[in-house]
Amino acid sequence: MTLTQDAPAVPRYEMKRWDLSALLPEASEAVIAAKIEELEEAVAQFEELRDCLQPTMDAEEFLAILRRYEAILTKMDILGGYASLWFASNTLNAEALGYRNHIRQVLTQIQNRFLFFTLWWKGLSPETAEKLLPRTDLETSLSGHEIEDFRHYLEELRRFSPHTLDERSEQIINIKNANGIEAVVTLYSMLTNRLEYRLTVDGEAKRLTDGEIRSLYYHPDPALREASFKELLRVYEVEKPVLAQLYAHRVRDWHNEYVEMRGVATPISMRNLSNDIPDAAVEALLDSVKRNAPLFQEYFRLKASWLGMEKLRRYDVYAPLAMSHQKIDYPDAVNTVLETFYGFHERMGQLAERVFVENHIDATIRKGKKSGAFCATIIPELTPWVMINYTGRVRDVATLAHEVGHAVHSMLAENHSLLTQHAQLPLAETASVFAEMLITDRLLAAEKDPMVRRELLAAAVDDVYATVIRQSFFVRFEIEAHKAVQANCTAEELSDLYYQNLVEQFGDSVDVAHEFRHEWVAIPHLFTTPFYCYAYSFGQLLVLALYQRFKEEGDGFKEPYVRLLSYGGSMRPAAALEEMGIDVTDPDFWQGGFKVVRGMIDELRSLNGVS
Repeated sequence: MTLTQDAPAVPRYEMKRWDLSALLPEASEAVIAAKIEELEEAVAQFEELRDCLQPTMDAEEFLAILRRYEAILTKMDILGGYASLWFASNTLNAEALGYRNHIRQVLTQIQNRFLFFTLWWKGLSPETAEKLLPRTDLETSLSGHEIEDFRHYLEELRRFSPHTLDERSEQIINIKNANGIEAVVTLYSMLTNRLEYRLTVDGEAKRLTDGEIRSLYYHPDPALREASFKELLRVYEVEKPVLAQLYAHRVRDWHNEYVEMRGVATPISMRNLSNDIPDAAVEALLDSVKRNAPLFQEYFRLKASWLGMEKLRRYDVYAPLAMSHQKIDYPDAVNTVLETFYGFHERMGQLAERVFVENHIDATIRKGKKSGAFCATIIPELTPWVMINYTGRVRDVATLAHEVGHAVHSMLAENHSLLTQHAQLPLAETASVFAEMLITDRLLAAEKDPMVRRELLAAAVDDVYATVIRQSFFVRFEIEAHKAVQANCTAEELSDLYYQNLVEQFGDSVDVAHEFRHEWVAIPHLFTTPFYCYAYSFGQLLVLALYQRFKEEGDGFKEPYVRLLSYGGSMRPAAALEEMGIDVTDPDFWQGGFKVVRGMIDELRSLNGVS
C-alpha cells in the first residue's frame, strides 16, 4: 500500500478567524438591503410563472423554470449561510443574532412564495412527470452533467410526494418552524454556549469554555478527567430543567409534523426518508452495533489493565495509554493534514489547501464561539467554511483532518448543481472519517516507540467507539425518549432512560457514575437534528471497509474512491456504493467493519504483550 508520496511544501498557516467576505463584503444595512431586494425581485418574477406550470408544457420550458428556481436558492443560501456562520463565530453577538433572526424571517416568507413550484411537481401523475423530466436528447444550453443533476433532483423530490401537504399547510409549517422550533434550537445553542466551567488545572483556578473542558476528557491525569466530567455534568444538571423543557418541545413538534401531519410510520422514519435509507436497513445497522457492543466492552477491560486499573470508570474511557503531554502547534497540525491529503491524492491536497489559502477556517478558542467543529458548504462556487476549536491535542489534528475532509468532499462535487452537490447523510461522513484514518496511519508510520504506537492505536479504537457505538446508542436513546415524551414523562425519567442506555453500552466493563444520567442534555444533536447520529455509525463502518480495501489494493483504490466522493448527492447512496462493490443490504457489510476493529484490538494486544 502506498500511503504517502512526495508532497509539495506548504506555507505556514497561522491560527485566526475566518473571512466571510466571499458571502457578503460586509454586514452593513445597505449591503444586506440590496441583497434582499435582489432576491425579492427574482422571486417576484418567478411567481409570475405559476400559470405557466401546466401538464402540457414542454420539457425545455420546464427546464428553464427549474434553472430560475436554482438561482433563487443560490441567493437564499448566501444570505442564510452568512447568518449561520456569523452567529456560530459569536453566539453572544447581538448584531449577529439580530441579523440571523431577521434573515430567517425573510427567507421563510420568500420560501413560502415559491413553494408552489415543488408542490406542483410532486403532485403530478407519474406519467406526466416522466414526460417533463430533463433528457439528454433535448436541444438545450445545459450540459449532459447538468441535465443528469436536475433529473436526479426532481426524482428525489417525488419520493416525498406521499408525505407532502397542500400549499397553505406547507406555508404554515414553514412559518411555524421559523418562529417556533428553530427558535427553540437557537435558545438551546445560546444557553449552552454561554456556559462557563470552573476547574483547577495545574494548581491554577480557571474558567473554561465548553471546548476547553471537554478536551480534558483525554488528559492523562485521572483526577483531572474525573473533575472535568463532574464539573460539566454539574453545570448541565443545574440547566437541565430548562433544557429538558426545550427538548420536550422539540420532540412534540417533530412528532406532530412528521408522524401526525405527514404520515410517516415512526419519528425516525422521516430522517431515514431524507437519508434515502429504508427503515429496515437502519434497524439492521442499530441491531448490528448493539450485537457488537461486547467487542468494545472487551477492549475497555483490556484498557483498564493497561492503565493499571481494576476497572475503567466512565471518566477513563478516553484516557491516553501513555503519560503524554504532547502539544502540537496549529501551523504544524495544518502542515500534517495538508501533507497527508497531498500524499494520498494530488487533487485532494490542492482542494484541502484552498480552505487555508482563502482563510475559510476559524480555529481560535473564545467565549461565545460555537463549541465543537463543523464544515459548512454554502454554494458550489465557494470554498466551504470550517470551524474547529483547536487546543493543541493530537486529537485536534484528527478533528482538523475530519472537517477539512468534509470540505474536500464538497469541492470534489462542486461541478454539480446546488441541488445535488451535498452528499446524502449516509455518505456525508465518508471523506471526513477516511481522512482521520489517513492521519492515524501517518502518525503510526512515523512513530517507532511501541508504547507511543500503542497510544495512537488505542486512540483510534477510542474514536471508533465514539463514532460507532456511542452515536448509535444516542439514536437508540432518542427512539425511546421520543416515545417517553409523548407519554408525558419527566426530565428525571428521561435521565433514567439515558442512564439505562449507558449501562447497556458498557455492560460490566465500565463503572458509570450516577451523574452521567444528566449527560443527554449536553448532546446538541439530540436537540438540533433528531436521529442524525446513526449517520456517523454508518459512515465509520463504511470507511473501515473502504480503508481495508485501500490497504489491499493500494493506488488502484484511489481513483474509484475519488469518483465516489465526486458524485456528491447526484446519485442515490446505494447505487453509488454499488459501483464500489458494496451491497448495503448485505448483513456482512456491517460486520466487516467490526472485523477491522477486531484486528486493531488484536494488534494492541501484541504491542502490550497480552495474549
